[in-house]
Amino acid sequence: MQRPLADEIRPKTLEEVVGQRHLLAPGAVLRRLIERGTDANMVFYGPSGTGKTTIANIIAEKTNKTLYRLNATTASLQDIKDIIADVGTLLAPGGVLLYLDEIQYFNKKQQQSLLEFMENGKLTLIASTTENPYFYVYSALLSRSTVFEFKAVTAKEAEPAVLRALRIEKERSELPLDWEEGVPMQIATACGGDVRKAINAVELLCQAAVPKKGELYLTREDASQVSQRSAMRYDKGGDAMYDIASALMKSLRGSDPDAALHYLARFLEAGDLITPCRRLLCSASEDIGMAYPQAVSIVKACVDAAMQLGLPEAQLPLAQAAVLLATAPKSNSVSAGIAAAWADVRAGRTGDVPRELQNVHADSTGMEREQGYLYPHNFTGHWVEQQYLPDALKSVHYYQWGDNKTEQAARAYWEKIKGREL
Repeated sequence: MQRPLADEIRPKTLEEVVGQRHLLAPGAVLRRLIERGTDANMVFYGPSGTGKTTIANIIAEKTNKTLYRLNATTASLQDIKDIIADVGTLLAPGGVLLYLDEIQYFNKKQQQSLLEFMENGKLTLIASTTENPYFYVYSALLSRSTVFEFKAVTAKEAEPAVLRALRIEKERSELPLDWEEGVPMQIATACGGDVRKAINAVELLCQAAVPKKGELYLTREDASQVSQRSAMRYDKGGDAMYDIASALMKSLRGSDPDAALHYLARFLEAGDLITPCRRLLCSASEDIGMAYPQAVSIVKACVDAAMQLGLPEAQLPLAQAAVLLATAPKSNSVSAGIAAAWADVRAGRTGDVPRELQNVHADSTGMEREQGYLYPHNFTGHWVEQQYLPDALKSVHYYQWGDNKTEQAARAYWEKIKGREL
């Protein structure tokens, strides 16, 4: 049976590993640990197909420990107990090196079962995860491990691996095999930083090639079809989703309509309407606010239209909202004001509601004086000086006028009405 191409091409040395120069370049900490035959506990964190399993295999080769592999999506507590039972026996005389893939799927009890043996050195753990380990890995286990972050591989870094895979397929092929110029880079670009996905695309492309005139010829059009939709990383509810959502919000805030449309398109490609709608609605108040108060109603209308239309038509009103927010004047006076007010409330800085503002039923309770509330509409300019904040906070200012045209116009109006500098 022929080995899968991704397995056959898996690097055996650090020099063959694609990308991760920040971890594996000469002098880098992880490389030094590996070259010295480390038995340190480690957590590898990063996207799929970036070399986490490959490097764990290379580490295993440099130790005298017995290598065990578990995938947390299918492993049980009994699997861990069976491995630990081998520690100190003829099956694992030098100890155990456990490579635990997708550790985020282990519950706390399963993770805790490893601690005693990590502590006495009989078990060395190399765990991998595609999710933030500080959210998903038990803190006691993290305190005994070093976290190394793996990054998505660039197209330039992935291209040599694609070329190597194509050469292997060329050697395997019973017919002459060649490819159109640009095919390797197209596959490398479409893999979205996942080298394994790129190698699988090469294998699929070669399997689907149609013989013509006694040879196989790989075209860019075919390469585009086998690698379509693969360039984007998206896992609903995972780190990738929140990273894209954060990038969309910051692009809107940074007044970059091109970036805003790019990140919106990534949500649309993934079929996720809810997340970008939430971010667009939030940005309308958080980042534009009083600089353009109508933005929130326009964005709400765009979001409603998008939800009624569904994809693909929803792209139009959402794109309109994104461009509007990115190009609108900015003010964070609303978000800064409510944040400051809420901080005081949480800290217990409240005080009694002023007597003038209490509910009118208090007038019939026999209190010492009448409420004394002054009705603003009975006064010139619909305003009269009156204390609204509790005594403990009467001199506090939460809202600060933004420097945009709309808020400055409102400021000038109220300074004129109130007859004093605010």
